[in-house]
Amino acid sequence: MPKIDITNIQVRPGRPYPMGAAVYDEGVRFSIFSRHADKVWLALYENVYDTEPVFEIPYEKGRHQVGDVWSVFVHGLPEGVFYKYRMAGPYDPEAGHRFDEQAYLLDPYAKAFVGNIIDGTMKSVALHDNMDWHDDIRPRHPMNKMLIYEVHMRGFTRHESSQVAHKGTYRGLVEKIPYLKDLGVTAVEFLPIQEFGEHHLGKCSLHSHQELTNYWGYSSIGFFAPTGRYATSTVNLEHLNEFRDMVHALHCAGIEVILDVVFNHTSEGNERGPTLSFRGIDNSIYYLLGENGEYLNYSGCGNTVNCNHPLVRDFILDCLRYWVAVMHVDGFRFDLASILGRDEKGNVLQDAPLIQRIAEDPVLRDVKLIAEAWDAGGAYQVGCFGGVRWAEWNGRYRDDVRRYWRGDPGTRGVFASRLTGSADVYQWAERTPEHSINFITCHDGFTLRDLVSYNHKHNEANGENNRDGGNDNNSHNYGVEGETDHGPTNEVRLRMQKNFLATLFLSLGVPMMLGGDEFGRTQRGNNNAYCQDNELSWFDWTLLEANQELHRFCKGVIAFRKRFSVFSQSGYFDGTHRKDPHVLADLLWFEPGGGEVDWYSDNTPLACWINPLVNEGVAIYMMFNNIDEAVTFEIPRGRWSVRINTSAPAPNDIILSENIGIYSSRELTLCPRSMAVAICGWQEMHTG
Repeated sequence: MPKIDITNIQVRPGRPYPMGAAVYDEGVRFSIFSRHADKVWLALYENVYDTEPVFEIPYEKGRHQVGDVWSVFVHGLPEGVFYKYRMAGPYDPEAGHRFDEQAYLLDPYAKAFVGNIIDGTMKSVALHDNMDWHDDIRPRHPMNKMLIYEVHMRGFTRHESSQVAHKGTYRGLVEKIPYLKDLGVTAVEFLPIQEFGEHHLGKCSLHSHQELTNYWGYSSIGFFAPTGRYATSTVNLEHLNEFRDMVHALHCAGIEVILDVVFNHTSEGNERGPTLSFRGIDNSIYYLLGENGEYLNYSGCGNTVNCNHPLVRDFILDCLRYWVAVMHVDGFRFDLASILGRDEKGNVLQDAPLIQRIAEDPVLRDVKLIAEAWDAGGAYQVGCFGGVRWAEWNGRYRDDVRRYWRGDPGTRGVFASRLTGSADVYQWAERTPEHSINFITCHDGFTLRDLVSYNHKHNEANGENNRDGGNDNNSHNYGVEGETDHGPTNEVRLRMQKNFLATLFLSLGVPMMLGGDEFGRTQRGNNNAYCQDNELSWFDWTLLEANQELHRFCKGVIAFRKRFSVFSQSGYFDGTHRKDPHVLADLLWFEPGGGEVDWYSDNTPLACWINPLVNEGVAIYMMFNNIDEAVTFEIPRGRWSVRINTSAPAPNDIILSENIGIYSSRELTLCPRSMAVAICGWQEMHTG
């Protein structure tokens, strides 16, 4: 950081736009919005960990103000200067105002931060935007070809077993790109990497030496800035370069980057939370407030961003454009996205301006937009969020597929719908299967291994007496709670993990898998590990060797999906043949014995046939046995080869080789809780 030469500083009025700090050869312009402030000061710092500024510049009301924007140009300041603001104004909580003249405030538009938010030394940094990339080519995968891998940046490589040089960092992830490419995924979805307020939550109730922290990062404070926590160095703002280098490396591997963004709340919390930025700049503009100035809490985190105030809409759009234009990300997953559609009184709008504007923005037109289409205030919009530009996390897919494979009666109908793209959820809104982000597990809940190992959550380590986290997990432990050496129990658990993975990747829609599920990552029954920055959450890569059979199966079923275009088709099956109504339907459902399905029966095993004319000449027959008894399935006439069979031991659980024998029997018996997939070429259908 260059020294600030106070004697060389000259202050003159700035321009009101763009917002934030803009660096020029002659100096830096600082522009910030506040409608209700009476006074504004720019505080300048020389060292990262200074708590007091070396110099403050007062803004002159009227002279350094255009409308509600306060702006100065400081001649003689270098790039990289550290800064904050102070603001004076009314302190009247019932009217929504919480100005604190003593609080130093972070710039909402800052592109980088240094220091530590916990000890109060975090500061904004003024820097140039490096807008142009000369050799970065975005993969631009069509939505229906996406295979998403959800992962925590730090947790992916932090464990000693990761065998990377830069553990828990952007660079560490780069070292693991060959692994991701080999697995076959086409996109990574990162848990929040925007700068967040890392609150210490106290000591773990089970291990008094262990600190609980905001590990997941769903507590943003610097929406334009990649956090320095995941960098090997923040000196000279290396964390920005490390993030951009990671994006470029992923793009070179054909893998897109999706950011989980949290615009629904900030880390300032409720009225008892810290004043870090927005609250001290203009609380009544940035947050949803009740009649008496109380914070409306639709996020479950103490406050709710006032997303549909016109000024806040502009802020969010500017932020999204920056990540696309400057940082080259390929899409966004919007946390608790229903909040984006709430008006200033908290009501859910039918046609929310912000949601429409994001969809129509010219800079964002070719990026992926994915909504978590619910919030903590009761809004649930799965199937009807935001129009055709928006895809959604399909929570109904997760719940219904879990219930089916658990063996719940009466679930074969909803399972069939989820497998074929959830037309009952999306088709009425003129959407297609690619609007459904299908998932079995995600960061929020059990891992896949825990889903088949625990009947109940075990969050005691979180320090809340197991009260936190969801209770309705639709899980099953198959005989004993938690880890066991019992062979038969582990055999069925392995089959169940294979069943879930095969179902996910053979369903119409966009599959998203939780990172680590492919090799049995466990959180020991914790379904809300948001505060566990330790080995409970970190990827234990020794499991890759221990569970290589599961990993091989996962790779195989991803490859199987890619091999057959029918699984990534953009349209629904419609029960007829698209070219000739006199030909058999595009898809048919069967009872195990080959008869017509009784959708009202409590029996749940079933099978489906996919017409070869909608799958490049290859018929597919899928058989699902989700009960505790062996079931024999009748196979249609033809020369079939069984490619997936979770009943069979490896390597016969998945076979991708073209040189495979023909299954000569017309029947296939599946052991309890298993599934199988057979294929038949069109020319072979009428022989054998």
